[in-house]
Amino acid sequence: MWAYEHSVETNAGPAAIWGLWADVENWGAWNADIESVRISGAFAPGAEIVMTPAGQDPVHLVIAEAVADELFVDEARFEGLLLRTVHRVDAGERLRSRVTYRMEITGDGVDELGPHIGPAVTGDWPETMDALVKLAQG
Repeated sequence: MWAYEHSVETNAGPAAIWGLWADVENWGAWNADIESVRISGAFAPGAEIVMTPAGQDPVHLVIAEAVADELFVDEARFEGLLLRTVHRVDAGERLRSRVTYRMEITGDGVDELGPHIGPAVTGDWPETMDALVKLAQG
């Protein structure tokens, strides 16, 4: 397995973070790498998200889990690998929240492909997450 995790703290509450996550059509407002994005139906397990990063082919994601104001998990399959990303927000002390993204890549060839694919996907997470929390803080 290949894994990577990044967290940020914010004064924004979990509901504000969740609201931005659930508004898939507007992910580009806080993720500069998105050229276009759309979702098939409600932001709930089973929904498919087609996200096109700038200058790249579309990425097909499926929402595997969604718990309002807490987390959502998306999954993508690529060359025999499963890329599973957990997006979590935890209410903390003193009106602070902690936002964590965690990617786990599993499957055949992960030892060879994971170290190449993983950093390519997660490389902009610090900037993207900073933009997310900044927007959520208002």
